[in-house]
This record gives sequence, structure tokens and C-alpha cells, in this order.
Amino acid sequence: MRRTSVSSDENLDGKLFVQFVALIFLSYIQKAMSDNDLFKSYTLQELLDELDIIERFEQTGKRHHIGEVTKKQSHLYECLGVSAPS
Repeated sequence: MRRTSVSSDENLDGKLFVQFVALIFLSYIQKAMSDNDLFKSYTLQELLDELDIIERFEQTGKRHHIGEVTKKQSHLYECLGVSAPS
């Protein structure tokens, strides 16, 4: 977590809550990476960077559209136990 400079106690509570939820997600990803031997090929940051490439496009009044999901990304989602975006 970076600086905790906030303008109110409520903002601090919100910031701490978001950081706590993010920590839970990171712990889950690290465990899944360990269980599937993904640390042999990726660091945590490299895996997150690989999945960060997927884009979501939205237009007002229309359905959203997901950018291309590669085979490599689909495999990573499968290893993490999460369905790939569609």
C-alpha cells in the first residue's frame, strides 16, 4: 500500500478495504501459480502483465466486447481456475 493520505476517516476505511481485497486476490493467484508450477515460467508480475493485455470495449447502449484472448491467456485462466472472459 502506498501513502495513506486521505481527507477523512471514511476514505481511509475504503482504501484499507480495497487493499485487503486486493491482498486476498494476490494470495489466491500465488497459491494457484504454486499449485500449477507456473512459477517455473512466470513471476507474479509477468503473469499479471500477460492477463492485463485483454481489453474490454464499451459503447453506450450496446453490449460490451472483449478483445482477443490468446491460447496462452486461456491456459493461464484455466490454471488459475477461472473462466476466461468472453
